[in-house]
Amino acid sequence: MEKDNPLYRNQGIHVLTVLFTVEEGRFKVLLLKRDNQPFKNMWMLVGGACYNNETVEDAMKREMYEKTGLKNVQTTFFKVYSEPNRSPVMRMIAIVYISVIDCKKVKVLKKTLKTKDADWFIIDRIPPLAYDHNKILGEAIDFLKEKIFDSQILKNLFPPTFTLPEIVNAYQSILDSVIDRRNFRKKLLSEKIIEPTGEYEATTGKKPAKLYRFCDQKSQDNRNKC
Repeated sequence: MEKDNPLYRNQGIHVLTVLFTVEEGRFKVLLLKRDNQPFKNMWMLVGGACYNNETVEDAMKREMYEKTGLKNVQTTFFKVYSEPNRSPVMRMIAIVYISVIDCKKVKVLKKTLKTKDADWFIIDRIPPLAYDHNKILGEAIDFLKEKIFDSQILKNLFPPTFTLPEIVNAYQSILDSVIDRRNFRKKLLSEKIIEPTGEYEATTGKKPAKLYRFCDQKSQDNRNKC
């Protein structure tokens, strides 16, 4: 590396997290409204720039906390975006993560030093976003649909135990399609994604609903080896 080569100068790193949730049967993403240039007053994904004294993982966690107030969020690495003209300020490479959380269990900051609003948007009602965030979001949605049967990604949406209708509604929202409940249940059980707890949830005037839980990671690993 020739450190004086001008082609190495003026480069930075964006760290972004696409935060998904399912609320009332609707698949949503968290967006923030910018309060500074460039793209002032436009919505964007959660994130910002990486400092030169921190890892990208630490930067991602810091930016998430500074702009949303959220901590200890489980994330999955998604993709790197390196088009030279992503930002009008300087060359910025984006490192993107994905997370699925239960929005009812967290409180997101509505305003910070660099953002003026925050809200959950239904994924088919996304406004024009800053930078290339529309492209990133679209590809992140496709990625999540491909990983839909990975319980480690989706388990943050559910309590320790849940009914079949609850998990069906969440999967239907993400896949944007109607699921045959009987075949869906067979698939989840046969692939050791969920398992019955042996308990039931009492419901007024209805037959008690069987409760399920996600299989542990060991069961998932054994399934993948088959």
